[in-house]
Amino acid sequence: MKPEALVISASRRSDIPAFFMPWFMGCIARGEFEVVNPYNRQVKRIPATVPPVHTIVFWSKNFSLFLDAGWGDHLKRMGYHLYFQFTINSEDRLLEPNLPGLTLRLEQLRRLCDRFGAQAVNWRLDPICHYRWNGDDIRDNLGDLERIAEAAGAAGIRRCTTSFLDTYPKIARRAARHPGFRFVEPDRSRRARILLDLERVLSALGIGLFTCCENETLAALPAPSTIAPAACIPNDVLMHLYGGRLSLQRDAGQRRSAGCGCRISVDIGSYDRHRCPHGCLYCYANPGP
Repeated sequence: MKPEALVISASRRSDIPAFFMPWFMGCIARGEFEVVNPYNRQVKRIPATVPPVHTIVFWSKNFSLFLDAGWGDHLKRMGYHLYFQFTINSEDRLLEPNLPGLTLRLEQLRRLCDRFGAQAVNWRLDPICHYRWNGDDIRDNLGDLERIAEAAGAAGIRRCTTSFLDTYPKIARRAARHPGFRFVEPDRSRRARILLDLERVLSALGIGLFTCCENETLAALPAPSTIAPAACIPNDVLMHLYGGRLSLQRDAGQRRSAGCGCRISVDIGSYDRHRCPHGCLYCYANPGP
């Protein structure tokens, strides 16, 4: 029996496609990634060759340089399978100050789907944020939902993954640097209504809605809802797309009790070595202000 292959996550910890692809491709050329555990600082060397690597899962909010430089095409020619987690939330410059305009990101989505197949691209509406700014009424980042959903449906997207903001201490500290701003957490019933509204909009376009680490909210949904928990590293989907043999074991390093369905992978990013310049106010990964 052939050994199980590796899935590389690039990365939950930073936006590698937007900013760190030269480093990534250098590791590919050397045949290994040097990964530093963010908690105990132990260093592991992870193979970067095919085999044993089966699929690279790229996470990004901006695939412009990735597409323009042809890195994905080069990796495909080398035998790597590719899967994409593309976060597209809104045009909100307060929450996401350094992203390109929404029109450009929707064009990137179309290009990804055309080049690599829509079945290999997952749209992330993540996280859903609610906040107050200078005493105004509660705002959210769902104002561009229908525009994004229509573009995603036209591109062939059939899956959307969403979650609500978790206010980690470093997120609260970052928000506190903006006088008059604070995040607001909707209660469970409100979150459930939001998900049902999203489901209605997306189902009309043939897009299924999945949640990331939202077991509590899912428990409040009525039985007819088809919203289901997601696996953002979906090894069963990757085997369906590309064949081969991958582990279906749940990733013990993720928040399984909250509803994370991710399967085993190796994340090769670094919170400190790969600090993301996007500057998103809600980011749990970036340690900076």
